[in-house]
Amino acid sequence: MRITGGILKGRQISVPQGIQDIRPSMDKMRESVFASLGDLTNLSFLDIFTGSGIIAVEAASRGASVIEAVEQDKLKRKILLENVSISPRRINCRFMPAELYVKRAKTAFNIIFLDPPFPYRYKWELVSKIACSNLVLPQTRILIHRPRPDYLKQDIINLHKTDSREYGRSVVDFFVYQ
Repeated sequence: MRITGGILKGRQISVPQGIQDIRPSMDKMRESVFASLGDLTNLSFLDIFTGSGIIAVEAASRGASVIEAVEQDKLKRKILLENVSISPRRINCRFMPAELYVKRAKTAFNIIFLDPPFPYRYKWELVSKIACSNLVLPQTRILIHRPRPDYLKQDIINLHKTDSREYGRSVVDFFVYQ
């Protein structure tokens, strides 16, 4: 996988061998999503279900100043730490379940990106919990990468859906906290 923009553009990062549940986000999808986010200079960025860390490193490459990556799977720890080490900015890695991280959160972020494993059944409940947590402030943007058939069936309180973009069999939904 490669970084698609910013000061690390073109740099390669690693994906753990033999680990089937990492779904490296497609280069074109990442490039499109980050282009839509615009300038990240001095913005804070949270990457939940970070996996290899590619989204967090991409955010750092594009100027985000405070970056956290959350991953539960201890088998991904070594490769995640190796990948974030190329970042021009510190990326704080938290190794815990996403639900626990959200529950304990004390810091708000400008942008929150979730890329749960496609079989994860509680994605919309987690987005709802984020919308009622300390992670958000007015105008926080929340993005979720999901399989196309797993659409949001009802509105989430405090969130306004601003966009939805399809990338093959997956979709990224964009929300703003209000």
